[in-house]
Amino acid sequence: MNEASAESPGINRLATSDDDFDTRLEALLAWEGVSDAEVQQRVSEILAAVQQRGDAALVEYSNHFDRLSVAGMAELTLDAERLRQAHDNLPAEQREALAHAAERIRHYHEQQKPTSWQYTEADGTVLGQQVMPLDRAGIYVPGGKAAYPSSVLMNAIPAHVAGVAEIVMVVPTPDGVLNDLVLAAAYLAGVDHVFTIGGAQAVAALAYGTETVPRVDKIVGPGNIYVATAKRAVFGRVGIDMIAGPSEILVVSDGQTDADWLAMDLFSQAEHDEDAQAILISWDAEHLEAVAEAMARQLPTLEREDIVRASLASRGALIHCRDQDEALALINRVAPEHLELSVAEPQAWLPQVRHAGAIFMGRHTAEALGDYCAGPNHVLPTSGTARFSSPLGVYDFQKRSSLIQCSPQGASRLGATASVLARGESLTAHARSAEYRIRD
Repeated sequence: MNEASAESPGINRLATSDDDFDTRLEALLAWEGVSDAEVQQRVSEILAAVQQRGDAALVEYSNHFDRLSVAGMAELTLDAERLRQAHDNLPAEQREALAHAAERIRHYHEQQKPTSWQYTEADGTVLGQQVMPLDRAGIYVPGGKAAYPSSVLMNAIPAHVAGVAEIVMVVPTPDGVLNDLVLAAAYLAGVDHVFTIGGAQAVAALAYGTETVPRVDKIVGPGNIYVATAKRAVFGRVGIDMIAGPSEILVVSDGQTDADWLAMDLFSQAEHDEDAQAILISWDAEHLEAVAEAMARQLPTLEREDIVRASLASRGALIHCRDQDEALALINRVAPEHLELSVAEPQAWLPQVRHAGAIFMGRHTAEALGDYCAGPNHVLPTSGTARFSSPLGVYDFQKRSSLIQCSPQGASRLGATASVLARGESLTAHARSAEYRIRD
């Protein structure tokens, strides 16, 4: 199964029994999101300019990169009334769909809210944890090739649920084109400020603050390589959510799901861009052939056919494995952003799935539902980072403070222990500070 079949649309065909399977799989999974020296140098220049010249630099870069001709930041600022108008002017069908999605996303994230807690020890010492929201969050929303109102909802609603006092959104508007769906989503999600700026300059504005754009505590949201490079550069001065790579889907099928359904599930991620990844795993060889045929038949019907073809040829795969155990091993090896368990009893698989951003269970659960309106967040770890990171959520917009209140008895008991350990580290001021509280 090493050769691409004549029926498939150029997608890679692999089998775990192939001698070169490991090498070929690693090549398909490899994706390096680190920008080159030229991009890093350009981003550094933009960050420095915005830090030094504030609004003037933002206006200059927006005019250049987005082909605008604005005189000041007032023309790059949208007020609450403009957001409301965008919402009210939408066709009823779009307005209702946005509201339905927003309601489900909000309800899901309400379940994530952690609570502060305390407990009291026998000697009266109180220990605990206080959970508090960030003061201000920055939401980056991509613009240009496509509009992403769903990204507005997924980034801003968890911040709102977390109790963030102020949400600042930046969105580029190439050629001055505003998207009312994006603005309506900002209205529904409770965004406080919207600036029509993008790129590394927008990240710089959020990280450093300007005369008009307030400095935030954390920046979330996807963007191009310049945005990702800028987010990486300002991390430490502000928090960031993650450095996101191309979209990914890994589907595991037991051979009983409709081949047309699975073909379109794979296409749904491949159509994002040429670097997106769509992989199907099954131990049913005939089923894989049926999916390949369905892909070849349906591909010419797609509006983004060229992008899908490029994605499938470079990073897509149909993988034949021996059995369910081998499929599970591959899931955990890939650690996919999106995992579809298109099998008879998906719940039974869960205990053995250790690494996945979001898990879509059963034949009727298309990943596309999660992108828009299922409820869980669609901002997910990519490029294998599900091994150590999680979906965006309420917890990303909150921080925890440890609480310690010693009673006199507790201070004496703990002081004796701290004294021994501090003197063992030759930190005598630490030791003496603790020893002052020790009762004779």
